[in-house]
Amino acid sequence: MLVKSAGSIDIGLEHGIPRSTARGWLRRHDSPLVVSTDVVNHDAASLQVEVLALRRKVKRLTALLRLMFVVFKLSQFSFAKTRVQDAKGKQRLLAAIDRCREQLPLQTIIRLIGLSRSRFHEWKQEHLCGLVDRSSCPRKSVHQITPKEIGVIRDMVTSDEYRHVPTAILARLAERLGKVFASASTWYRLIRIYKWRRPRLRLYPAKPKVGIRAVKPNEIWHVDTTQIRLLDGRRVYIHAIIDTFSRRVLAWNVSDTFNPAVTSSLLRDALVGSTSSTPSLMVDGGIENYNSSVDKIVEEGLLKRILTQTDISFSNSMIEAFWKAIKHQWLYLNTLNSVSTVRSLVSFYISEHNSKLPHSAFKGHTPDEMYFGTGADIPDQLNASRLAARLQRLESNRSQTCRMCEKPASLSA
Repeated sequence: MLVKSAGSIDIGLEHGIPRSTARGWLRRHDSPLVVSTDVVNHDAASLQVEVLALRRKVKRLTALLRLMFVVFKLSQFSFAKTRVQDAKGKQRLLAAIDRCREQLPLQTIIRLIGLSRSRFHEWKQEHLCGLVDRSSCPRKSVHQITPKEIGVIRDMVTSDEYRHVPTAILARLAERLGKVFASASTWYRLIRIYKWRRPRLRLYPAKPKVGIRAVKPNEIWHVDTTQIRLLDGRRVYIHAIIDTFSRRVLAWNVSDTFNPAVTSSLLRDALVGSTSSTPSLMVDGGIENYNSSVDKIVEEGLLKRILTQTDISFSNSMIEAFWKAIKHQWLYLNTLNSVSTVRSLVSFYISEHNSKLPHSAFKGHTPDEMYFGTGADIPDQLNASRLAARLQRLESNRSQTCRMCEKPASLSA
């Protein structure tokens, strides 16, 4: 105590105290707690109870500290990757560090939380200078943008007057108006940091909630042509006609050349099994749909041709969805090296699509069942099977036991 109060190690050296020990006494901020022999005079039982209580408290605090330390590590939080721009948040952290310094050295504290010493002292200087919180000291980074300029940028970004101006052009316009001189990247960075929202809400026309619907087979058809490339670069053309009501592929063709006359032959094949007088044919503006052969079928009154997105507002999306399914779910999964290979693959998929695969638009029916009107009892069968499977699942799960839930034989008796 005498060495610390005098502030000199000479007194310690005079009494035979080592120089390193005396210097350590001077560096310590607080004097160590000294327990005198007067404690022996106190009640030993009460001291033991107090010691046990303190030990339990220390164990709880140690367990909590270990838990928080593990959570802190697992969260992978690091001040090296995070910028704290809130001045209040910095002040709260600095105050917490000051409270911890009463028990732990500063180096240990900042190492535990992953904060560098230089950044800690920089925050201390920002806190003392009282300036508006900035990412760096304005006296050290004299080229950074000022708070006044940030306010001008905010007003222009969020103003309705400039909502038609892109952000990059708005930065140039601000220079022409003499308001603020900053690069477009600075504007984008400030918008991202402060989360400003530009008043540029786009208004779109209302989209139809319900698409094309048919109430019976052969009421509406869709026809289209798509192409795929073989391994050697050659093109293969696939033509198909789909019924809207049943999603059944009525006719299809695969060829190595684009022949517009294929559409008319497919239409006549599909009309053979049609029970409707004049099906409506949804087509796009391709040459395969507008030629003399197809025109002749239309003039004969066998079907009514409708140009999508022109005669009506709907598109030919139903058959486009079929092309996407057959390509990505089947054709592209195989080696497409010849026209015959593609033809066999298309034949297999269309057969599966029509006769085996239940469509998501129906209650378990396949396109063939919807087209020919068969399988009326399938929804009831599926509901009964679904209920039986649910009951079996409940019974199976309830019968599962383990050693934790098994009752002793004596209690079960």
